[in-house]
Amino acid sequence: MMSMTMKPSRNAAEATRTPVPHNHVAIVGSGFGGIAAAVRLRRDGVSDIVLLERADEVGGVWRDNDYPGAAVDVQSNLYSFSFAPNPHWRNTFAKQPELFDYLVNVADTQGLREHLLTNCEVQQLDWDQVAKLWRLETAHGPRTATHVVLATGVLADPLTPNLPGVDIFGGVSFHSARWNHGFDVRGKRIAVVGTGPSAVQFVPAIQPDVAHMTVFQRTPAWVTPRHDREIPALRRKLYQRFPKFQILERLRVYLQREWKVLAFRNPALMALPEREARHHLAAQVGDPELRAKLLPDFRFGCKRVLISDEYLRALDQPNVELETDGIQAITATGVLDRTGREHAVDAIIYGTGFRTSKLPLTDRTFVDGVSMADAWGNSPTAYLGPSVAGFPNIYLMHGPNIGLGHTSVIHMFESQANYIAGAIGYLAANELAAVEPTTTAQREFVADVERLGEGTVWTSGGCTSWYLNEEGRNTNIWPGSTIDFRRRTQRFDPAKHLLHARVPAGVAR
Repeated sequence: MMSMTMKPSRNAAEATRTPVPHNHVAIVGSGFGGIAAAVRLRRDGVSDIVLLERADEVGGVWRDNDYPGAAVDVQSNLYSFSFAPNPHWRNTFAKQPELFDYLVNVADTQGLREHLLTNCEVQQLDWDQVAKLWRLETAHGPRTATHVVLATGVLADPLTPNLPGVDIFGGVSFHSARWNHGFDVRGKRIAVVGTGPSAVQFVPAIQPDVAHMTVFQRTPAWVTPRHDREIPALRRKLYQRFPKFQILERLRVYLQREWKVLAFRNPALMALPEREARHHLAAQVGDPELRAKLLPDFRFGCKRVLISDEYLRALDQPNVELETDGIQAITATGVLDRTGREHAVDAIIYGTGFRTSKLPLTDRTFVDGVSMADAWGNSPTAYLGPSVAGFPNIYLMHGPNIGLGHTSVIHMFESQANYIAGAIGYLAANELAAVEPTTTAQREFVADVERLGEGTVWTSGGCTSWYLNEEGRNTNIWPGSTIDFRRRTQRFDPAKHLLHARVPAGVAR
């Protein structure tokens, strides 16, 4: 039998000649971090930008987390961009729909739509040492970029515990970050696994409607009042007519929260907020046995402090049971606790947080065949949060040690955007190809973090938290003031970086 070699079709031949799209800057993710970076770069005249978004709309965490009761835990006037105040906030603490709409509006008004490529998940990134650029594999095919900003955020990928029997459960199960809006909780028996920041919001939101709810708590958390209230229409009109009043209100809230870092750095000062949390618990929970289960045995602030006006009260309702014996397995009809008791339920809702041990995509970001995640091991480090030694022209918008316990992370995003714009602008002005921090600069910054963190509530508060790695090192929290962090990122310092010359003319991309 004669073998035949088929000639490629004209379309296939043309496809092979199609040039790979190239941008000066590719930003992966379009939540608060990605938008902050894009706006800052455009302000500096960088127009060759693409925003690669894996979903069909901007919004990041505030697009995905649309569970009942979802809201921010920092006042709205501060949890927003300094360059885009919103006089229309309806509550002191904005609800999820408002935050999502806010991000969509900022993307529109700042002209980011022309740079946005949706449904374009980035699958892998490889640094081309010869051409001095990043090669990206995406859902839309290959692309290249001189610079990459990873703005995926640390709260991007939900974490569902790998419990025995999880696959045999016959009811409905989902993570709070992927809420099943087709499931009606009314009259149902619900198991809630986890008692973190998401659960503290959706538990009281659905409690009045469910037949029964069993909340599985591993570790109690300190809970303080939210003191949320509706912003009067008169004040909203005042903000619209006289924007400086809202700017002053933002400054007031910022300063009110900023001084609290002193208490986090000096655990003895936590006595006052801890007393407030104890009073809040006593006021909301009448059952002394339940109160004992809800009282932490570590210092206030060691784990993330939760804020809610309704959560503790919801746990004290007749149709709610708090289970602290732990989970042995998931069965076909419910949850088996460690005492051997089975809790029959119609649905399991996981409020178990996110994969924070490795930042999204860092395990698929390669230089010379080594991923950033592997280079880190269990101890992520960076220079000022965004830049990692050995990984040129790539910047992390939620990198190691930029998380906060006392104020708005949006301030940190804008600070990092300043650094990124400074680095990219310096290369362009000096006709250079690539930049990365020196190992010495990175090591000195990490030493600063450890010095600032020594004796703080995060490292000495008597708890284990996602702020710390397996060795007890703080890899997530910035333990200083945001004023200090803004100072550090305000100007790009070439002396702390390795600067690479441009590639010779004629090197193919």
